[in-house]
Amino acid sequence: MPIEPRLIVTGHDRDGDAVFVEDRHPEPVSVQALPGADFYLLWGTPDGEAKVGERDAKPVLRPYFPGLGGSRALFLRWAAHSSEPQPVPDPVSVAEEVALKLPGLTDPFEENGDGMHTTDTVDYAICLEGELCLELDNGAEVTLTPGTCVVQLGTRHKWKNRSDRAALMCYVQIGAVRVPG
Repeated sequence: MPIEPRLIVTGHDRDGDAVFVEDRHPEPVSVQALPGADFYLLWGTPDGEAKVGERDAKPVLRPYFPGLGGSRALFLRWAAHSSEPQPVPDPVSVAEEVALKLPGLTDPFEENGDGMHTTDTVDYAICLEGELCLELDNGAEVTLTPGTCVVQLGTRHKWKNRSDRAALMCYVQIGAVRVPG
């Protein structure tokens, strides 16, 4: 049985005692740009320095990628390769939908449409279900299985599900400064 993403958030009551302020199953977000994928946006912090202890803290979920010092946490369920719907050929409707639902998602992607992209983030990518292939720009690949954590340090890469099962990943992204190489 597939994992059903769940978010629990803690905070403080008026007396300063720790409490649970949120416990829910986030609704999936899907876009034509990644056919068959479901994004579960969990939590994010504003760009700059992270803060704790704020009353009524609210998540920052957009833009999709955080800026310097910001963070995002999400689950992404990748469709099984064999069941991926055909891409929608209208690039205008794809761009409009992404801008509405997941602004910034496609900004780092290269124009050739093969999925290669580079972000100015430190990403912790943890495989929870299924298998997902990570390919680097030199063609090197690794297949992630449940329990695998990849630390992605701003390299050019793409993700592919070649299996006949969906893959569930947890991504934590932290906005970073790119050091000239």
